[in-house]
Order: sequence, then structure tokens, then C-alpha cells
Amino acid sequence: MNRLNIVLVEPEIPQNTGNIARTCAATGARLHIIEPMGFKIDDKKLKRAGLDYWYLLDITYYPSIDDFFEKNEGSFYFLTTKGRQVYSQARFNGDTYIIFGKETKGLPEELLKANPEKCLRVPMIGEARSLNLSNTVALVAYEVLRQWNFEGLLCEGELHNLKW
Repeated sequence: MNRLNIVLVEPEIPQNTGNIARTCAATGARLHIIEPMGFKIDDKKLKRAGLDYWYLLDITYYPSIDDFFEKNEGSFYFLTTKGRQVYSQARFNGDTYIIFGKETKGLPEELLKANPEKCLRVPMIGEARSLNLSNTVALVAYEVLRQWNFEGLLCEGELHNLKW
């Protein structure tokens, strides 16, 4: 069975984490947060960005990245500007973990060097440092879900009585 897991390593900006939580809630993805965080989980900015979707979240916190890897298994992919493979070229199956680093520094170099074939990137022009973290999470999450034919998601909307 396919299961999408979004992993944030030491997130720093509450609004990004709130937006990512909302994406996870809307897609059924599990959210994993590796501490320390640059904010408190009760931050108003975090809650406002996630709006009223918090009850839909499946969220787990870890005191360290080592603790995360000890407690989880599956296919791990690392999003980084240093990746040599475009995220849409990867084929995602089973329990899939997409791991994102902190906004200011990304993922630890030693983690990337140990997993070069699992390092993915979003194409950009050379002068751009990176996309916003929450935008990147949404972009990659929906590529994974597209590959899985949006299994379990509503793919059709319904128009209501419109008055022109």
C-alpha cells in the first residue's frame, strides 16, 4: 500500500509549517517534524496558516533525526538544491518519505552524501537559491500523489446552483 509521509527537519518558520500541515491534512499525508523547531507549536502564525485543519492531521514529533530513522522504514527521498535528479523523474512506491531541511540551511551535507541517488531537486534558474519550503512540499507531494493516480482523494468537484 502506498503512504505519503512528509518530513520536516528542524523547521524554522511557523507559517511554512502551518501551510505544510494544511497540505498534509488535505492529502492524507502523514507529517513528521524533527526538532528543534524555530517556534512553539502553539504559535498563532502556525495555527492561522493551518486554519481549522489540525484535527485532520496525523503528526509525529521526534527529538532528533536519528530518532526519526530508528522509528521509520520505507523509501526515503531528500529534497535539496544539491540533488542531481529532478523530483518528477523518481518513481515513488509504498511507504514513501519525502524529507525537507530547514529553511535557512537545508538538509545536513552528510545525509545527502550518504544518499546521493535519493537526492531530488526542483528545477530552477541558476540565480534562484530555492523555492519557498511550503510551495516545494506541495509541488512534490502532488507529484507523488499523481503517480499514485490520486488514490483516496476526491478528483471531481460539484457546481452548486449558480446565478449569473
